[in-house]
Amino acid sequence: MKVILTHEVSGLGTAGDVVDVKDGYARNFLFKRSLATPWTKGGQKQVDAIAKARASRAVKSLEEAQSIKGNLEADAVPVTAHAGSSGRLFGAVSTADIAAAVKENGGPDLDRRTIEVPTPIRQVGTHTAFVRLHPEVRATVALDVVAG
Repeated sequence: MKVILTHEVSGLGTAGDVVDVKDGYARNFLFKRSLATPWTKGGQKQVDAIAKARASRAVKSLEEAQSIKGNLEADAVPVTAHAGSSGRLFGAVSTADIAAAVKENGGPDLDRRTIEVPTPIRQVGTHTAFVRLHPEVRATVALDVVAG
């Protein structure tokens, strides 16, 4: 089944891409989470609109992305979360929490959908997250999760 991605899906493509996926994956995952729409002949206008919006939001140049990467990787970003006495968090640190912590720490305003966390963060301590700044630039961010 051909679908038009409306958001970036890790391992599949970015917003505006037309990809071919299995029917069940499209119906049960992509459509339910509003990550894609079915491809139609008239869908090309939608693809063009998504590409235009993505271009306006994206980091404009590779050099700018490299400088942002350097700033993000320089220091650990403190993230405050509610935790019990054993250090286990009540819930998990979300990508929105990470984006807000980077912003509070003086970093750039990141879109939460560009942040990837390899495993859910459910403990106090140091963790890593990845940020896709540009198709060619991926920053590794050190997170210092503290109880608050």
